[in-house]
Amino acid sequence: MKNILVAEDDRSLRDGLVQSMSRSGYKVQVAQSGKDALEKIEKQVFDLVIAGQRMGGSDGLEILRKARSTNAGTLVIVTGENGSGAVEAMKSGAFDYLQKPLSLEAIEMKVQRAMEHQRLVVRMASMTEPLADPSDRYGLVGSSNAMREIFKVIDKVAASNATVLIQGETGTGKERVAEAIHRNSPRHDAAFVRMNCASLPDNLLESELFGHEKGAFTGADQMRIGRFEMANDGTLFLDEVGNMSANTQAKVLRAIQNQEFERLGGSRTIKVDVRIVAATNINLEAAIKEGRFREDLYYRLNVVTVAVPALRERVEDIQPLAEYFLKRFARELRRRVTGFSAEAVRRLQEYRWPGNVRELENTIERAVLMCEGDTLRPADLTLLDREHTVGMTPALAVDLLNLEALEKTALLEALKRSNWIQKEAAKILGISSRVMNYKVHKHGI
Repeated sequence: MKNILVAEDDRSLRDGLVQSMSRSGYKVQVAQSGKDALEKIEKQVFDLVIAGQRMGGSDGLEILRKARSTNAGTLVIVTGENGSGAVEAMKSGAFDYLQKPLSLEAIEMKVQRAMEHQRLVVRMASMTEPLADPSDRYGLVGSSNAMREIFKVIDKVAASNATVLIQGETGTGKERVAEAIHRNSPRHDAAFVRMNCASLPDNLLESELFGHEKGAFTGADQMRIGRFEMANDGTLFLDEVGNMSANTQAKVLRAIQNQEFERLGGSRTIKVDVRIVAATNINLEAAIKEGRFREDLYYRLNVVTVAVPALRERVEDIQPLAEYFLKRFARELRRRVTGFSAEAVRRLQEYRWPGNVRELENTIERAVLMCEGDTLRPADLTLLDREHTVGMTPALAVDLLNLEALEKTALLEALKRSNWIQKEAAKILGISSRVMNYKVHKHGI
């Protein structure tokens, strides 16, 4: 997941960016001041930084220079009231400079372009180096028989424009499989656009998917393009596709079949060339029988099916995944943690992982952050009681994952009440400042 830092002095623009980028599947963190931005950049690695030129305590150019000197791979977009700082920003290595006032749509497009630029750079670099492992080509970790079968399917479908339906439990890595299909397809140089269909109410979901014209509804003070347009010539990933309403399903079916649609409040038909990759953690055939999902849309999506197995069904992949996450978080969090004890590896492999790869990722991130030495031991691993995980159903796993969402909601509410002062928010929640800082980082707030 791409890590973005928003250090924007315009609060309305900042809040809009956080909501939009989060819905697009990015991990978004907010800096409350220039000093806060510099401290966050010092402690972890960001893929992209959006810096307002007049951040309190430090200007956007200082943030730009810090980000670029700390990690040359970090892209920085600077925003300013006038063009006076544009030349200096570009000389200092900014990816772009945007002059205010600017629309949320404009900066979203710049972010999309920045992410695609970064993917292209990584792709070009990988072409000049020998692959250490066949799975490197797919951006997926694993050498189990189940993963080898997925690699074969990716090879077969990537070159075509066929619609793909990815099925699997929550947290198994369905989005990573979708990215692998796009990365190995002829569309790899175009955009890969994400849309979580379960994250928004019906009316807002349609606006996100198809865009809207100015005045289409209350608050629509400017025209905005949707995800179908953003993904033109590329791939649109529809996550949790089974959660769409009947009305939205009908509009999505038409857009997929005819490659055309109208923005909300508009009459002009917009043509696109978009490949669709969809994902779901529910049984769509059962949803059809219950009248909750359109049969014609199901057959349109289910041209090729990829079944992603639960982590407990590919135990041999647990250790390489854990090692991958350890290296990543040790680099991002700037911690000198180098490996696992033998007992820690055994604990990881015995655990059933009801939350799958996502739970493993969160567990290793937390362990790397809190570890006192250079080796992760069983005491560093916060796992559910094994007695309660044996035989755990996927539905219960989802309920447990929802605790993460509840925790994030509580953190956000406390921060709002305390005017975003972490120390005061910690008092409201009855936790220490250190725990508060950890949880804010964990949820990308």
